[in-house]
Amino acid sequence: MSQRFVRLAETARERVPIVIDGHAVDALAGDTLMVALLNNVRHLRESEFGDGKRAGFCLMGACQDCWVWTASGERLRACTTVVEAGLHIITKQPEATWPKLA
Repeated sequence: MSQRFVRLAETARERVPIVIDGHAVDALAGDTLMVALLNNVRHLRESEFGDGKRAGFCLMGACQDCWVWTASGERLRACTTVVEAGLHIITKQPEATWPKLA
């Protein structure tokens, strides 16, 4: 995986292990998911509307461009969610699962 961001400062903060699309990586304590992701991969996610890769836009939770998912299917805004140890992030929207209507 190649990254979009390069960390230039505050490199001594505590390491926080997370998983991105099955790859174990380290973020730093206090990072948002957006910073953690873009320090490890080229984009946050692929658009569910088919118009390409996304890397966030407004950086403050308004534009809806930075949604990612946990392995359990929870949606998170990457720009406003602080990393936690053990997060398993998926950058491709999971298929919708509908309950049986019988």
